[in-house]
Amino acid sequence: MNYSLLVDIGTMFTNLWNSMGFMNGSWENYVMLLISFVLVYLAIVKKFEPLLLLPIAFGMFLINLPGAYDILWGRYAEGSAHGYYDVLPESRGLLWYLFFGVEEVIYPPLIFLGIGAMTDFGPLISNPKSMLIGAAAQFGIFLTLAGAVVLGFDLAAACSIAIIGGADGPTAIYVTQALSKYTNQDLLSAIAVAAYSYMALIPIIQKPIMRLLVPKKERVIKMKPLRTVSKMEKIIFPIVVTLVVGILLPDAVPLLGMLMLGNLLKESGVCDRLSSQAQNGLMNTVTIFLGVSVGCKAYGATFLQLQTLEIILLGLIAFSFGTVGGLLMGRLMCKLSKGKINPLIGSAGVSAVPMAARISEDVGREEDPSNHLLMHAMGPNVAGVIGSAIAAGFLLSLF
Repeated sequence: MNYSLLVDIGTMFTNLWNSMGFMNGSWENYVMLLISFVLVYLAIVKKFEPLLLLPIAFGMFLINLPGAYDILWGRYAEGSAHGYYDVLPESRGLLWYLFFGVEEVIYPPLIFLGIGAMTDFGPLISNPKSMLIGAAAQFGIFLTLAGAVVLGFDLAAACSIAIIGGADGPTAIYVTQALSKYTNQDLLSAIAVAAYSYMALIPIIQKPIMRLLVPKKERVIKMKPLRTVSKMEKIIFPIVVTLVVGILLPDAVPLLGMLMLGNLLKESGVCDRLSSQAQNGLMNTVTIFLGVSVGCKAYGATFLQLQTLEIILLGLIAFSFGTVGGLLMGRLMCKLSKGKINPLIGSAGVSAVPMAARISEDVGREEDPSNHLLMHAMGPNVAGVIGSAIAAGFLLSLF
């Protein structure tokens, strides 16, 4: 009998057994796998922001498979600080390469390019006062910034957490990653999961606040139809906004500039192919890469910490008070206009397009089925997109 052959076969099976996930997993990995299953359920069954929640959940699922981390991400150099570029070149995996677009903050501006190509700024141009609501809805950002500092987060981390109040996932990712060099805390996965979770839960979060702050007599107000906006106005608008904001706040240009470029491609009428690509092929591809990349950072050992719960709680405060700020501005404008503006459109001042505007429509129709607020709410809604980009630029300018 060839005993050396038997020894070799035994060694092979031992190596196979040792390489299995059962030998390499931790309880944190299994908890994260359960969380990923919950997110998959919410995305598929409940349809909560599925276009991003499903890729995020699956990225979380992949990276937490026991034993998969070194294969999908890579191995760190011995004694390194475990930074992105500390992964050994020969071991870098698929998710490490996909994450490059997040590490170098490439994906969020590309998402904004697609959003711009899908957005109609007509309601905002028709009713420029809507910009005041979009600005007021950023109140949650700055309130939460102070709260995060009080809880002990450094200023860079506090800014990253606070931007959740803008209800804009790509903006939250952009600010968090851009400020990551100024903090030693890895907050990306917690902030991204919180931001997209609250965007998905807009109906649950916003409706009670709207009913609480806006009395019934104001919820039934009908607004006059918006005026028709000319093509020339729609072409000039993105150029002027980019010029003004770019001069005053250059740090906002990467996001705002791409947003306005996408919109200009759409409104110019001469770039249909580019506009279509930005809205569809490019947007869909980047969305997949962004979601999976963010999800893969939710690794059990680093994600399951007390600060994650603090971030989720602060994110809820930021989002809720952003809604409150928009509604209070809506009520003030209602008073000043002598009842011509329905305050419910104030809740659409957050950046979640077009879901927040639909919630304004839904709550208005609950009181009066013939009352249609959707187009009026789209003005504050797109103003919120611009406002969140400007708020992001302001926070970045602090550093």
